[in-house]
Amino acid sequence: MIKIKVVSPSGTVYDADVAHVTLPGAIGRFAVYPMHAPIISTLIKGEIVCFSTDETQTVFPIQGGFVEVEDDHATVCVEMSDKQITDTNHV
Repeated sequence: MIKIKVVSPSGTVYDADVAHVTLPGAIGRFAVYPMHAPIISTLIKGEIVCFSTDETQTVFPIQGGFVEVEDDHATVCVEMSDKQITDTNHV
């Protein structure tokens, strides 16, 4: 599991344990799984998708930001999009 915390200027948007997460990196989408190497990356406009162990996806539309990953923790600082945060269950 990865502990992910998504924060925006208005406060914490999401704080949970997830199976993995995909992010819109400046040079392409990338995924973060448990035991990922430490990384700091800028993020561009797109969607952060958090995948829970039961296959539920939580999607965060963002305008941009950055992520730091270290020791199975991902801290994501973003400017949120005007779109809604969505939860989906793909079984």
